[in-house]
Amino acid sequence: MTLKTLIVDDEPIARKVLREGLKSIRDVEVIGEADNGAAALDAIRQHRPDLVLLDLQLGEPENGFDLARWLRAHSPRVGIIMLTSAGHLGDAARCRELGISAYLVKPVRQREVLDAICGTLGAKSQEKPILVTAHALREGRNRARVLLVEDNAVNQTLAIRLLERRGYVVTVAGDGREALSALEKDNFDVVLMDIQMPEMDGFEATAAIRDKEKHTGQHLPIVAMTANALKGDQERCLEAGLDGYIAKPIRTKELFAAIEAILEHSENAQDFEAEPKLQ
Repeated sequence: MTLKTLIVDDEPIARKVLREGLKSIRDVEVIGEADNGAAALDAIRQHRPDLVLLDLQLGEPENGFDLARWLRAHSPRVGIIMLTSAGHLGDAARCRELGISAYLVKPVRQREVLDAICGTLGAKSQEKPILVTAHALREGRNRARVLLVEDNAVNQTLAIRLLERRGYVVTVAGDGREALSALEKDNFDVVLMDIQMPEMDGFEATAAIRDKEKHTGQHLPIVAMTANALKGDQERCLEAGLDGYIAKPIRTKELFAAIEAILEHSENAQDFEAEPKLQ
């Protein structure tokens, strides 16, 4: 299902940056833009959006809360993500009162907008929806999803224990073929890929993943794990399309450092500012 989205912001640059950022989010279509409340009402009546990204400060007597109040009265099923350049005490309470799905302070990151959209969709199925905020999103990111590709049962048990204690959600695949199957069924934030495996090893699995990404434009972070810590291994892993490298036996600090560096880099690479000016 395509999520029809309307952007309402009085700053042309802010609208452009949001529009460009939303283009890369699958199943989200920007069906219109508005720079004031009256134009927004016309666009809402004409396009009937599923979601409105709404700036709180619209530069006119009616602010974002006024428009949100009208939306709730006339289009109660529309999701609303409120964006503001300066958060004030009581804003979150007003958002909850008006049934606004998410409240984010600019500049926002693409990952935050995507997570807020997902939270907005999930909130529709809840009896008492929870307001999505930047703080809640940061807490949720500590629950990153990890695909562990490892054929050794002992190594699996050890890695799962370490990762779950750190707060990660772990799925296990016993070899490269199982990993490809898992990726067809679910989304992951990072893959820990053992290099030496039967059936399909880590290099073959990584090559298959990277080949598919040529058609999708996406990039899944993959960290190699190898028991053969030989000179040149790291270079070979990077040349094969892997993003990081750790040697076995796994050391806890090295494991977490590799994962968190990869996740931080991945998030920063997708960042965009909804209002590119000093605040």
